[in-house]
Amino acid sequence: MAVNPNATFESICNTVASYYPDAKFDLIRKAYGFAEEAHRGQLRSSGEPYMIHPAEVAQTLANLKLDMSSIAVGLLHDTVEDTHATLEQIEKEFGKDIADLVDGVTKLSQMTFKTSEEKQAENFRKMILAMAKDIRVILVKLADRLNNMQTLEHLPPHKQAIIAQETLDIYAPIANRLGIGWIKLELEDLCLRYLHPDVYYRLAQRVSKTKRERQKYIDDFCELLNEKLKEYDIVAQVFGRAKHFFSIFNKMERRKVDFDQVYDIIAFRIIVDNITECYKALGVIHASFKPVPGRFKDYIAMPKANAYQSLHTTVIGTTGERVEIQIRTQDMNQIAEGGIAAHWKYKEGRFDSRSRENVEWVNRLLEWHKDLSDPNEFLETVKIDLFAEDVFVFTPKGEVKQLSHGATPLDFAYAVHTDVGNKCVGAKVNGKIVPLKHRLKSGDTVEIIASSSQTPSKDWLKIVRSSRAKAKIRAFIKEQERDRAKELGKDLLEKSLRSYELTIAKTEKSGDLLRIAQHYNLRTVDELYTGIGYARILADDVIPLLIPKEALERKTEAAKAEDESFLKKVFNVTKRKTEARNAITVADLDDVLIRFGRCCNPLPGDGIIGFITRGRGVTIHTATCTKAIDNDQERRVEVQWNMAEKKLIKRHVKIRVLSLDEPGFLALMSQAITSSGVNISSANVRTTKDKKAIAIFDVEVSDLSQLQKITSALEGKKGVISVERVRS
Repeated sequence: MAVNPNATFESICNTVASYYPDAKFDLIRKAYGFAEEAHRGQLRSSGEPYMIHPAEVAQTLANLKLDMSSIAVGLLHDTVEDTHATLEQIEKEFGKDIADLVDGVTKLSQMTFKTSEEKQAENFRKMILAMAKDIRVILVKLADRLNNMQTLEHLPPHKQAIIAQETLDIYAPIANRLGIGWIKLELEDLCLRYLHPDVYYRLAQRVSKTKRERQKYIDDFCELLNEKLKEYDIVAQVFGRAKHFFSIFNKMERRKVDFDQVYDIIAFRIIVDNITECYKALGVIHASFKPVPGRFKDYIAMPKANAYQSLHTTVIGTTGERVEIQIRTQDMNQIAEGGIAAHWKYKEGRFDSRSRENVEWVNRLLEWHKDLSDPNEFLETVKIDLFAEDVFVFTPKGEVKQLSHGATPLDFAYAVHTDVGNKCVGAKVNGKIVPLKHRLKSGDTVEIIASSSQTPSKDWLKIVRSSRAKAKIRAFIKEQERDRAKELGKDLLEKSLRSYELTIAKTEKSGDLLRIAQHYNLRTVDELYTGIGYARILADDVIPLLIPKEALERKTEAAKAEDESFLKKVFNVTKRKTEARNAITVADLDDVLIRFGRCCNPLPGDGIIGFITRGRGVTIHTATCTKAIDNDQERRVEVQWNMAEKKLIKRHVKIRVLSLDEPGFLALMSQAITSSGVNISSANVRTTKDKKAIAIFDVEVSDLSQLQKITSALEGKKGVISVERVRS
């Protein structure tokens, strides 16, 4: 399915009429006219009239067979953000339902955020809340993003990369979760085009070269499949197609092979009348061709979380090649293509009961929203849930639990109940005791062993895979850390007060500590203690707010020296300007020790966040670093690269290059790196049994853009399979 690139009022109405014969088009006509007037005179980056964009968004929504309100919102979705139109006007003209949908889709451009990562995360958080209220919000947002990706060529390269990465991280997985396969596939291919252009165009060239030969193979194999099915009186439609570029790219990355070694780039689909015929067709296929062990999946008996149903099998074809075959009914095919939109009931203007299962994950996202206050942590947790493949396991009583791929007994325990997860000390899988890191498989029966004395450990975050388990473990650990910080802060303030013959008890009783907490915009005295414990507030800064000026002046020089010595030990305050300190600007803190996290090795240009670490200053992580996400967000401090200094610093980065093992290839790769003006500190090369070469280069770069330049240069070399940045 593809979006009409020349969408008009007539084409939108014609599409709607094809699935909703009784439709009245007054609402769409009114919305089209309103949007046309509001956007009059505005141009897109391509130089075309802006109205083309909302028209194409509305056309996509019509292709999804959505209701009139959704299509009207597609036409109106940018009016509040980009024109003089207001939500009040929208509500007056079109009603509250449409106004709420437009508000849900509207970007947060009027809000200011300290970092781009925070902006992305907060935008996504609002989108999730709006989705929970009305799922149509995300359907409009997907149509909007699809059209933006289709016209991305008109934006500068750095914006293309940012938008494409966000699309790959969030929007393509959401389309997949909602079961809208054609949007997911098109978004992924467009992302590949802008994130790995050399790979994309190389694939396009190679696929194009074999087009005629491939089409003949598809026609011949379809004919053979039809013959086999007719022998058993199975009426079926058989289709064949080349897999999408992103799917081929993923196979190359996963298997670490070049294009020529990816043999199963063609998939066949068999559409039959009913479920019985699905299994009958499967039997015919397996009787006619040798099935590949471990490559059969029954998504009819165990549907995916997005309600996708089909039988998948891979067999050995007529010339020894692997052939992937999907078998499904017409209804299953409709849901596989349209996903959640296939459940819309137009006369009632709502989704039917089956669609509720499709949006169950939205309710889980709402749970994370309540538990996770930090937007970046929320976004990271949601990504885990979006990318999850499904494993189905059983409780001892025979109840089915749906978990993400790679789930462990700990994930299962938290799926049962938070208290069961927190108290888990062991598990039995199919009657045998297994370690907590054991990976579960579909069909396993799991029994949890619990102990009242057990509590979650930070190490558990390395074991669990589900977003629910991670969120619950983090919440428990952070509560413990907050309690420790509160006690430490109380001790530090008590020590500072002793010099003035005061105690915590006296100042609490007088109400002075509550007054100071409110001075720092805190609600309680406990929050003040916690802030001191996390070093966000210095006890020494609290003292002048408690002690009269005369008493402060009587403080001896010896006491001052003692306090300064103590602070240096606790906070690592230093006047020495280090290279790292020059590179980073830390909000609200001067002259603190700066160190870079070895787990992610940030480069100038990476999104970064900082965490105060008692005794070690501020540690800098990339915004997406999993270790940073696991840290307590109350210790977080805003940091940014010092743009005036970043070019003076050279940071060491490791690059892993997988290529074909050919003579002179190391020299070719080295030249590609050094020609970009980058020094190679070291290189380590090894070969594999299947004629591959793996080279690890340690290079000195000044920022992220220089690293990306090297990566592109290497990806463009013939024989290179993949290039990736190595994190320690």
